[in-house]
Amino acid sequence: MSTVYQEWLASRSRLSDGCGSVPEPSPKLSIVVAAYCEKDNLQKLYEDLVEALTPLDVTWELILVDDGSTDEDTWNEIAALHCRDARVKGVRFSRNFGHQYGLFAGLSSARGQAVVTMDADLQHPPSAIPLLLREWDNGRKIVHTVRIDNGDTSWLKRTTSLAFYKLFSFLSGVDLSAGMSDFRLLDRRVVNELLQFREMGLFLRGLVHWVGYPSSKIEFQCQSRFAGTSKYNFRRMLRFAWTGITSFSTIPLRAGIIIGLLTSLVAFYQLGEALWLKCFTDRAVPGWASIIGLQSLLFGVLFILLGILGEYMARILEEVRGRPRFIVSETLGFPVDGSQPSPAGLASQYQGLN
Repeated sequence: MSTVYQEWLASRSRLSDGCGSVPEPSPKLSIVVAAYCEKDNLQKLYEDLVEALTPLDVTWELILVDDGSTDEDTWNEIAALHCRDARVKGVRFSRNFGHQYGLFAGLSSARGQAVVTMDADLQHPPSAIPLLLREWDNGRKIVHTVRIDNGDTSWLKRTTSLAFYKLFSFLSGVDLSAGMSDFRLLDRRVVNELLQFREMGLFLRGLVHWVGYPSSKIEFQCQSRFAGTSKYNFRRMLRFAWTGITSFSTIPLRAGIIIGLLTSLVAFYQLGEALWLKCFTDRAVPGWASIIGLQSLLFGVLFILLGILGEYMARILEEVRGRPRFIVSETLGFPVDGSQPSPAGLASQYQGLN
């Protein structure tokens, strides 16, 4: 572990951030939100969280991670909320590193005995958090949520989502229910286990299942976005799905062996047929069309398998490079000894390589 991060941990009981915050004990609950260009949603999110948590009489903190928003307004809104309420803290990436890394940065910064992760667009309702806490109080270390669509989700997205969950569960052996999202509660012990993972291709939905521990599920009614539009286009969703599969399964590589054997059998059959016709019959060997077609099929399969192999090799390259998962450029509200936490120190801890 880096010296910078050790000094940061030792100074967590002291605070100086320029907005008049004072030292506070570790809260019972941490809420982690990754936001990318969500300036119009943050105020409403904060108000709904206050409304949902005030009757519970629990200490809490809200960690907002700005995932390299292209506007300044998102970070300015986080700063304004922090100055209004010291329980609101901020982490800002130097650029967009991705939603999963944003959540991981928040988990790394959270101090609560329980940690809830959720989206900033209010499709994950803060009003469901008391239900998550009730399950946690009953001894569950992990509380998953299952989304019930409100009818706004397109048929294509519902179908592709269902297909992904079934395919992922089949390939990885990790049972992910359709409709599961990153809206969940994690016990402190589970968070500590997750922070030990050093892999670059983060797929938290799978990792949370992989660590085990007693868990439960609750259903929630998915809300419409409060403001703005989704930044998760089809290309990013496809990349997210592929990351999940390659992070948890080597079956695509092993499938290459089976496909190779099958295509080899077809090729040997065609070759045997051609030799038989040539040597033992007066029939002419079939023309070039069938040969060219077979060769095209074999080359197509070969390039698909090479592509799969290349994807796994690229993942290995990402791991051995040793680059940080993300870079933190600014923070707000975290206890430090006279200054803000060092972005280099935070990045080293988040990366998990020290």
